[in-house]
Amino acid sequence: MLEALRAVIDPDLGRDIVALGFVKNVRISDGSVGFTIELTTPACPVRERMRQQARLAVAALPGVGGVDVTMTARVRGSAEATKERLLPSVKNIVPVASGKGGVGKSTVAANLALALAAMGARVGIMDADVYGPTIPTLLNVHRMPKPTAEGTVPAEQYGLKIISMGFFLREDAAIIWRGPMLHKTIQHFLGNVQWGELDYLIVDLPPGTGDVQLTLCQAIPLTGAAVVSTPQDVALKVAQKAIAMFNQLHTPVLGIIENMSSYVCPSCGGRDDVFGSGGARHAAERLGLPFLGEIPLATLIRQRSDAGRPVVLDPGTPLADAYFAVAQNLAAQVSTRNMQREMTPVPFRV
Repeated sequence: MLEALRAVIDPDLGRDIVALGFVKNVRISDGSVGFTIELTTPACPVRERMRQQARLAVAALPGVGGVDVTMTARVRGSAEATKERLLPSVKNIVPVASGKGGVGKSTVAANLALALAAMGARVGIMDADVYGPTIPTLLNVHRMPKPTAEGTVPAEQYGLKIISMGFFLREDAAIIWRGPMLHKTIQHFLGNVQWGELDYLIVDLPPGTGDVQLTLCQAIPLTGAAVVSTPQDVALKVAQKAIAMFNQLHTPVLGIIENMSSYVCPSCGGRDDVFGSGGARHAAERLGLPFLGEIPLATLIRQRSDAGRPVVLDPGTPLADAYFAVAQNLAAQVSTRNMQREMTPVPFRV
């Protein structure tokens, strides 16, 4: 059975599932066999393909009458993140960034967090966009987090744990802070919020390359960042500045997401590339970065975001499917990076 299962290759890691240690709980009884494949994320985009390949490989063996394949997942974290004293129970910290405002970064961050949670991961979202916190509105949660002796208990909504500066401000209030206050706020969100066990902490960054980004990158090991851009040249040129910032701060860039890629008329089905189309994909190819996917420009996304019930909460619709595809690709990049670190031998030093 194990030899047969070596034919099943993880496409991202390029190794078979036996060598990777994914095969668990092998059971054989009177010609019926069963086993578990433990993936590195519940959001694996090739989950069903690997299940089918494994089932067919074992079913072809002489004497096998039935095959039961159970798919599970255990999210890996980077060694640096899991040893970090600020957030030892958070496996992966993934900031969502943009070079400029107005590209829909917060909407993308909220929907990605919801998609990962819907696929079975334990997810939190940290709204680090201190000047313009929108996560409470997008997720329809306005309750003040509970302060305790151990720290602040985050709000919860739609299966997510949530913290935001918006919880502590009047709606008409403005933040007018210099760097030290921003630094203190991010340190509080990291060190004094009781996140508990999380597979992914999505961080909604403010646009640009300022104090919050610098504090986050220097305060804690990050798994990698996702950069959101619209397709037009102006936005892509500014997005490249965000990518350059992460490179300079030694934070991996997991990929680029193209938001507002095209508008499909709900009445006639015609497509209008309002901001162009395909620009982020071409930029990713040119920069040697993964392209995580594209999100269309749609009135329903805006309506549902304003109402505090993002489109991902209705799975199976085309708009929700677009976000789920991006979330799967993002999770695959996280898993690939962490597994490659595990498989890389530590150099021996005399």
